[in-house]
Amino acid sequence: MPPENYTQNPTPPNEPSLPKPPKLSKKRIALLALLAGIVLLVAAWFLAFRSEGSQPGSGSSRESNQTSNTDTHPDRIRLIATGDFIAHDAVNKNAEKDGSYDYLQFMKDFEPVFQTADIRFCNDPILNGGKQFGITGYPNFNSPTEFVDDMNRLGCNLVNTASNHSFDKTQAVIDASVDAWAKQGNLLAVAGQNKDSTQHDMVHTFEIKGVKFAFLSYTTYLNKGTSPNNFGVNMFSKDFASKQIAEAKAAGAKVIIVSMRWGTEYSSAVNAAQKSNAQFLADQGVSLVLGHGPHVLQPVDKLKGSGGNETVVWYSLGNFLNTQEPAESLFGALGVVDFKASDGSISSIGYLPIYMHYEWTQQQKAAGDLLARKSLRMYLLEDATQDMIDKNQLSTTVAAQDARIKQILNTSVPVTTYTSEQYYQ
Repeated sequence: MPPENYTQNPTPPNEPSLPKPPKLSKKRIALLALLAGIVLLVAAWFLAFRSEGSQPGSGSSRESNQTSNTDTHPDRIRLIATGDFIAHDAVNKNAEKDGSYDYLQFMKDFEPVFQTADIRFCNDPILNGGKQFGITGYPNFNSPTEFVDDMNRLGCNLVNTASNHSFDKTQAVIDASVDAWAKQGNLLAVAGQNKDSTQHDMVHTFEIKGVKFAFLSYTTYLNKGTSPNNFGVNMFSKDFASKQIAEAKAAGAKVIIVSMRWGTEYSSAVNAAQKSNAQFLADQGVSLVLGHGPHVLQPVDKLKGSGGNETVVWYSLGNFLNTQEPAESLFGALGVVDFKASDGSISSIGYLPIYMHYEWTQQQKAAGDLLARKSLRMYLLEDATQDMIDKNQLSTTVAAQDARIKQILNTSVPVTTYTSEQYYQ
């Protein structure tokens, strides 16, 4: 037992005691407390700002809402793909307020869907030259530049712009449309419309999780016949496509994605030209073909290329944002394709059923009062109700459209139907 005067850990003999720390004055303590408070306030403001900015639809800023979420699937690269974004007159009317346009309001429910995908392919088949060229809908489209801003805010980062509508106006409007996309952030690639020959010939590549992708874009036809020049839009030809595909391979691309404007409008049947061109692309070694143009869904298929490769073909992704009348153009699908990060191969093919909603009366529909349509909003089909469909004056049901979508997409190969819960897993 130690003596009463024992001290734990006494100072060793011949070793001087450590000096006592100087006492802080009250003034210095107050100053340090003030500085600490300022640091805490700044940190709290920064965290709150980040939290607000990442929420769907926060504020009125035109900055992109694309966020980098924690990657819970490091071995997976997920691509989602939409059909046509179309600025019809009714879409523009509902988006306009006090001289500016807000299209994101119609698509807000899809922001989290986009934010959880790595590649978000969107189809912009119209011109986006802005007010200086006059805002027009069907048949000769030109949207406000806010249309592009809001596609980007939604999360679109891989964009096709080549379509039958590319020369609805003039090359000057194409130039302005290209500039509108060039101003956007968080993009992987935009291809299809061009300001010059250099842009026309460019092969776009990007890398995700160590896998190099190439993106090519073509249209097989124009509404106004032939192109007035040889660079404004990427017109499909086998010579041009094979040249660009070869360049993509030489650049080290493991995955080649091709966007194709083709097909028969409002037909869910794949025509002979589509089949022929799809097989050609498969023989060239393309990994994924994303088709559009018919404004309705067409089947998904897997083709064997001459090199033994397998090519997945979405013949038509239908529509996304639009106000067309047929139910087949309003009920559609968001394509979901997963790649393995290990080698870039496709591991699964699926889709989320979707619904484009608007409202009008029977009298307005009978009178053809297209501008009377209101309350535009896009929904996952699982969130649609019969009351919504009745207000859209559509003689159908949610169940009937769900079954139709499933039947079309699964015509040739199995395609998984995702609920939102399954999609987010």
